[in-house]
Amino acid sequence: QVQLVESGGGLVQAGGSLRLSCAASGRTFSNYAMGWFRQAPGKEREFVAAINWRGINTYYATSVKGRFTTSRDNAKNTVYLQMNSLKPEDTAVYYCAARNNYYSDSRVTEYDYWGQGTQVTVSS
Repeated sequence: QVQLVESGGGLVQAGGSLRLSCAASGRTFSNYAMGWFRQAPGKEREFVAAINWRGINTYYATSVKGRFTTSRDNAKNTVYLQMNSLKPEDTAVYYCAARNNYYSDSRVTEYDYWGQGTQVTVSS
């Protein structure tokens, strides 16, 4: 079992930045690939970013590429999502997720554990 707790969400103006953190506890964190997803009201949960177990390979949705960066610190059992140049359409609840595999995936169904989510609101 892996427990995930996100933090760092909030209200920011368009063009601003936020850094989300996701702290993991339980099983060996470095055995898991990690993903970030988001869900806006009335929409399905969608892929944002992912990172493999060693943190060398990262992947991004087209909509955030060049603006968001994910990283991980296995010594701290934490994964991060740095979000720059935020837009109103980035407003959503952001979730981190753990996949019991060294390699990440963009599909919601491929992740085994989820955090409770943190709200990000970008005002225009």
